[in-house]
Amino acid sequence: MVITTTNTNAPIGIFDSGVGGLSVLRHVQAQLPHEHLLYFADSGFAPYGDKPEPVVIERVLGVARFLETQGVKAFVVACNTATVAAVRILRERHPAMPIVGVEPGLKPGAAATRNGVVGVLATERTLRGEKFQLLRDQIIAATGARFLLQPCVGLADQIEFGKLDSEELDAMLDRYIAPLLLDGADTLVLGCTHYPLVQASIERVVRRHTDQQVALIDTGDAVARQLARLLEASSLLRIPDGQPSSLTGFTSASGEALRAAFTTLLGQDPPVQEVEIGSPLPNSTATHI
Repeated sequence: MVITTTNTNAPIGIFDSGVGGLSVLRHVQAQLPHEHLLYFADSGFAPYGDKPEPVVIERVLGVARFLETQGVKAFVVACNTATVAAVRILRERHPAMPIVGVEPGLKPGAAATRNGVVGVLATERTLRGEKFQLLRDQIIAATGARFLLQPCVGLADQIEFGKLDSEELDAMLDRYIAPLLLDGADTLVLGCTHYPLVQASIERVVRRHTDQQVALIDTGDAVARQLARLLEASSLLRIPDGQPSSLTGFTSASGEALRAAFTTLLGQDPPVQEVEIGSPLPNSTATHI
């Protein structure tokens, strides 16, 4: 049964295959500071990018069912792979609920470039997706931009494992970014929500290879603004009532690991619960951390 709430005080559910969606969460908090938020890191099933699309779809639907039981009023699919695979199905199943997915920022990338050459850093599955390819072709037809597609195998995993300032991460970024700059890209689209979490390292690699200005496109702000528009259109914006907004984390893996990510990446320490996602729908499997 699909549950749709009209309670403006209900939380917003944000989920990702791991901690990458925290880059979107911070934009949502900035744009909608009064809203209650639930964040689900499906780290126990990550990465999504190396799994067949039907498996990813079923998993996303399972996470959405769990968040439904928590009474959410909106979904944010803060994962490019999950968006490509499942956001259309989510919208079909929840036609009255605001649902926002993330996509590689091809349109803002084309708008930002000065020389018409845009590098796109993303997972292999995102770049292979039909939705991505259709969007790319539409923007090429409209703008004439040239997109250089760079699959970043293993990069999201490095970030997920907390290797944010390591030699391995630096070498990986160098391997993926240097060819794009050599081929003339003056704009880099961070096409996975994990990547903005290491933006400082990306900027360092860029400076190593060019003294030209290179724009970095993070679509988290656009996601937050679209969420705000949909909530307003549905009359679901939370009205400040003197009570502070709340944040709760859920994970299908280690609660301590997610708490560490909240602290390291956002400087926050919300309550975290470990949850099993499967079939049938979990009921009382959460343990407080």
